[in-house]
Amino acid sequence: MASRRSFLAGVAGVGLAGASFRGDAIARAAGASERAGRRPAAEVARDEDYWLEIKHCFDTDRTVINLNNGGVCPTPSHVLEQMIRDLRFTNESPVQHMWRVLEPRVESVRRELAREFGCDPEELAITRNATEAMATLIFGLDLEAGDEAIITDQNYPHMQTCWTQRARRDGVVVKKLSFPVPLPSPDVFLDGIRGAITDRTRVVELPQVTNWSGQVFPIREVCQLARERGIDVLVDGAHGFAQLPDRRDDLGCDFYGTSLHKWLLAPIGTGFLYVRKGRIKDVWPMMSSSAGDEDIRKFEEIGTHPAAIHNAIAAALAFHRAIGVDRKLARLRYLRDRWAKPLREADPRVEILTSIDDDDASTGIALVRVDGIDNGALFGHLWGKHQIVTSPTTHEQFAGVRISPNLYTTPDEIDVFVEAMLGVLADGI
Repeated sequence: MASRRSFLAGVAGVGLAGASFRGDAIARAAGASERAGRRPAAEVARDEDYWLEIKHCFDTDRTVINLNNGGVCPTPSHVLEQMIRDLRFTNESPVQHMWRVLEPRVESVRRELAREFGCDPEELAITRNATEAMATLIFGLDLEAGDEAIITDQNYPHMQTCWTQRARRDGVVVKKLSFPVPLPSPDVFLDGIRGAITDRTRVVELPQVTNWSGQVFPIREVCQLARERGIDVLVDGAHGFAQLPDRRDDLGCDFYGTSLHKWLLAPIGTGFLYVRKGRIKDVWPMMSSSAGDEDIRKFEEIGTHPAAIHNAIAAALAFHRAIGVDRKLARLRYLRDRWAKPLREADPRVEILTSIDDDDASTGIALVRVDGIDNGALFGHLWGKHQIVTSPTTHEQFAGVRISPNLYTTPDEIDVFVEAMLGVLADGI
C-alpha cells in the first residue's frame, strides 16, 4: 500500500493537472466511457486510467482525504461553473434574467429528471433536498388522531422529528421498528413491517438506503405488501437515487423524495419529490400555492429563490449519464471493498456493520466498528493525525465510523485510510 508521504507527494502534481480540466468534464467523462466500451461495470471499476479522467473533473482539496460523501458531495467543476455563470447573469438584471429567462428552464430540468427516474414530468417537483420533499409528504397527507404510521429507528433523524410533531399536533400514532444491524436478510425486515401493521395503519415511511450504515431495504416488497392493504409508503431516496439503478417502477412506489447534492453530484440545495399523478391531489403543499390541487408545481412554492441552483442540475445529470449508474455503483463498491474486507480480515476486533457481502443489500457506504475503540475518538484520530474525513455515527443500538468514498476518491487514498486503521489496531489511539 502507498505510504501517506508518497501519496501526498503524488497528489500535488495531480491537483495542478486537474485545475486545467474544469471546463471539459462531460467531454472527458464521455471520452472515458467510449474507451471503456462495453466492458462489464465491475471490470471498469478497476480501470484506474478511466477513473483518473473522472477525478480530473473535480476541483477538490487534495490535502485532505474526504471519506464522508454521505452527507453532501462536491459537484464537478463544470456544474459549479454553470451555476456561478447563471448567478452572475441573474445579478445583471434579476427581474428580467432570473424570472423571465432562467426560471422557465426548470421545465427542462423536470423533464430530464423524470426521464432518469422513469416517471411523467408532471409527477416530479424540484425541491431543495430530501428533507423538504419528505416533510412535504409527512405533513401533507390527511391523517387523523389514532391513525398509525410505521417508521424505523434508522429513518433519517429529521424525518423522525417530523413524525414526532405529527404525533404531538394531530394524535397520529407512530410505531418505530428496530432491526438487526447488519440486516440478516430482507425477510427479517419484511416480517417486522408485516407484524406492525394493524387495521389503523395508514402510512409506512422508510429510507431506501439508511444514512446510518448504508443498508439497502427491500422497498419493492414493502410497497407491494402495503398496497395490498391500502397503506401508503413514503420512500426516502436520499442515498438511493443516482447511486442505485432503481427507477420508479423498480421500486413500485407512489411517493419518493431525494437529495441531488449527494450521489447525482448536483449543487448543494437541490432535490426532487415524486408523487404518482393520481395522488397529487391527496397531498397538501408546505406553502399555499396558486397551482391547482392536481399540479405537481404546487410543491415548489417556496417564495423567491435562485434559478441558477436548480438549473445546474441539468449539467450534473449529463455528467451522471456520461458515466452511467452501473459503472458508478461498481466503482463505489470496489472502493468500499478495498478498505472494508482487508480490515475485517486483519483483526477480529473489526466489525463491518453493513451487508457488504450482498450487493443487493449494500452500496458504496459502510460502517466500521473497532471493539474497544470509541468511535468519536477514532474519528478525531483519523482527522487530527491523518487528515482523513469520516463520519462518527452513534445510534441506540450501535456505534461506528461511516465511510463513504466518491468517484474522485483514489485507491491510494483508500490505502492510506487502511494503513491508518491498521496503526490503530496495532498501537491504539
